[in-house]
Amino acid sequence: MRKLGELEAEIMDRLWGWGRPATVREVVDDLNRHRPVAYTTVLTVADILHTKGLLSREKSGRAWVYAPTRSRESYTAELMREALGASTDAPAALARFVEQISPEELAALRRALAGLEGGEPGGPA
Repeated sequence: MRKLGELEAEIMDRLWGWGRPATVREVVDDLNRHRPVAYTTVLTVADILHTKGLLSREKSGRAWVYAPTRSRESYTAELMREALGASTDAPAALARFVEQISPEELAALRRALAGLEGGEPGGPA
């Protein structure tokens, strides 16, 4: 999975943030508060996100209603896993990553590892 393009990310950010399915019209109206974007452009990008498996869609009257197929955290974790997999030395890459994260992020990583060792699930998908 490759990183999202700018408009793809803006669409996903809204749907993740709203926590509910939405129509393209709702997304366009919200995007247009910050910058102009055409309805057809957002419709095309939403269709691409659906084809990529990042959005599900259902007909509601004449419009499609879109919803994320995974959480923002699940998407981010997959990107991180792919980036790690691209390294020829995963332990070294992990060490460099840990050197660069904040103390709060390090504490969260420690809690996640402790949860895995204790058999607890990693949280929502």
